[in-house]
Parts: sequence; C-alpha cells; structure tokens
Amino acid sequence: MPLADLGDIRVNYQLDGTPDGPTLVFANSLGTDLHVWDDVVTRLPPSLRIIRYDLRGHGGTSATPAPYSMGALVRDAERLLDHLGVRDCIFVGLSIGGMIAQGLAVKRLDLIRGLVLSNTAAKIGTAAKWQQRIDAIKQDGLDAVADTIMQNWFAPAFYRSPELAHWRAQLLGQSVEGYIGCCAAIAGTDFYTPTSGLRLPTLGIAGSDDGATPADLVRETVDLIPGSRFELIRRAGHLPCVEQPDIFADRLVTFLRELGHID
Repeated sequence: MPLADLGDIRVNYQLDGTPDGPTLVFANSLGTDLHVWDDVVTRLPPSLRIIRYDLRGHGGTSATPAPYSMGALVRDAERLLDHLGVRDCIFVGLSIGGMIAQGLAVKRLDLIRGLVLSNTAAKIGTAAKWQQRIDAIKQDGLDAVADTIMQNWFAPAFYRSPELAHWRAQLLGQSVEGYIGCCAAIAGTDFYTPTSGLRLPTLGIAGSDDGATPADLVRETVDLIPGSRFELIRRAGHLPCVEQPDIFADRLVTFLRELGHID
C-alpha cells in the first residue's frame, strides 16, 4: 500500500475503484485499521474513487509519541486529502473517525460535500474514563482492556462467533502508543458547538447493540445538523460495517445516489 509522507508522519492509505470517479473517503475506528471497511468496499459501485487510510498510530501509519490532539488527527486527514488532490468528497468516519469527520468539515468544507457519521458522537465518554483506560494499558498492555472492548464492539451473536478472534487480534496488533494517543484525543474533544454549526448533507448510522456509542448518543449528535438522516442497524454493535456490511453498504449507496454523488 502507498504511504503519504506528510512531514511528521507517514500515512498508510489504499485506493480502490476508479481513479477519476467521485471520491469516497473512509476513516477507521480506534483499535482497527483500514481493513475494517473491506466488506463494505467490495459492495460499492466500481465507479467510485475510494480512499481508505489508517489513523495516526494505527495500521501502517506512523505512531508518534502520545498524547495526540483531535486537531492533529483532523490535520492528518486534511493533509492527506490535499496530498491526493481531493475535493468535494463524501467522508465516512467510524467512531473516532467520525469525530475527525466532524472536525474536518468544520475546518475545510471545500474538501467535503457530505458526511456519514457511523457509531460516533460530538463527545464520547468522559476524560476520567479515558484516563482510566490509558492507565490500564500503560500498566498491562492492550490485553488488559481487550475483552471489555470486544463486548462493547459486537452484538451477542457475533461476539460468540469464531470471527471475534480476528478482531481481538487486530486490536492487540495496534501500537500501544498510537492507541493511547488516540484515547487522549477523544478524551479532549467536545464538538457539540462546532458540529451544531454544520450545514451539509449528513447520514448518521448506529448499531442497536453498540456498547461504546449507544444509538441515542449517535442520534443526538446527528440531530445537531439540520436536515440530517439517522439509520439504526439492528443486530450490530460498534462496527456495523463488519457485522452487517450488506445493510451498511445499502444505506451508504442510497445516500450517495440521493446526493447525486453517483448515478
């Protein structure tokens, strides 16, 4: 996969689809990498130009010393899109990726014509709770929190399936520095005021069994943006793109067609 040298970091990204097609950008969640979108991307029209990238400290992107600020993560996305010559994209963000999406839309509306905010919020948790997680990881590694995270990520049926082992391994394979760096960025973020000022087409997606960002929390954030739409995916937790990729892709394609982003 190509690496974009942005100065202080090198960002790992992947291109799919048609190079000159309408652009769709995906940002992953805390503890995953760009492969969290694999099953959705294969279900999308080949006419799209699809860009996926790994967040700072995740996958193949540089893990700089923690803590990170949300401003730095937004700036990473901004610089990557400028590097790739992107304008007027639809930006799909999952969890912390959805926070980045909100911040990027506030800062650079020229880059984005629509948002898909999946399993995210303007503010997630409390600084104290995130600090507890950071402290536990610093003391005992990611394995200390892995079981709790898996329970929050997945609906009961998926949690009992053999596939769980893959996602647990992906979590444990992330850089500890990158993970706690992003935890700090989430802990310091409250986008309620800036997000309430956004005026662009927005689709919100939540999972009925999400233990990390419950559906009501996602809906509350999406409702801050006038004219937005909210979709609840049942039998899905924090990663509906993994558990229910057919439904996720269907909702996404419908949104793209309604915007005229694709035919």
